[in-house]
Amino acid sequence: MLDKIILIGGGGHCRSVIDIIELENRFQIAGIVDKPELLHTSILDYKVIGTDDDLPSLFKKYKYALITIGQIKSPELRINLFNKLKELGFIMPVIISPRAYVSKYSSIAEGTVVMHDVLINSNSIIGANCIINNKALVEHDCEIGNSCHLSTGVIINGGTIVENGCFVGSNATSKEAVKISEKSFIKAGSIFK
Repeated sequence: MLDKIILIGGGGHCRSVIDIIELENRFQIAGIVDKPELLHTSILDYKVIGTDDDLPSLFKKYKYALITIGQIKSPELRINLFNKLKELGFIMPVIISPRAYVSKYSSIAEGTVVMHDVLINSNSIIGANCIINNKALVEHDCEIGNSCHLSTGVIINGGTIVENGCFVGSNATSKEAVKISEKSFIKAGSIFK
């Protein structure tokens, strides 16, 4: 019997995460939390079972939750939801696609999703509440802060530090051993040094 999990946010990122949760086969999706107008609708066969206001009562029934809202312009919504879920007592697991490679010598904190074809190499640390999107590469000895989104095809080269709340756009590439300041927005295709 799989533990049940609720997903917070029902947009495009949620649909991608559903695919990963189903493939990983560690959790059964109990439902999705979204806007009031979406109550009782379905997203990929999963019902919208509540809104943010229902989280305290949902916690009485479900212990696991995951934030499935994407992050582009600002990390604030994901940070606020993460803090609210923590305060309520929810457990936010790490979700890793079976198609990703994560070195046993790396670490990933709670509530982070590692998507298809990601590579995370040795001695790298990934913070909490992150999105490591499809085909991203995090090389050896990197530190990715909390509430970061590394978009599709991002390359973070060895020894790089990405501070909390950063967004790194698709196919952006870092030089080795650079530091990206907190809440930076790196445009798609950039080379940052």
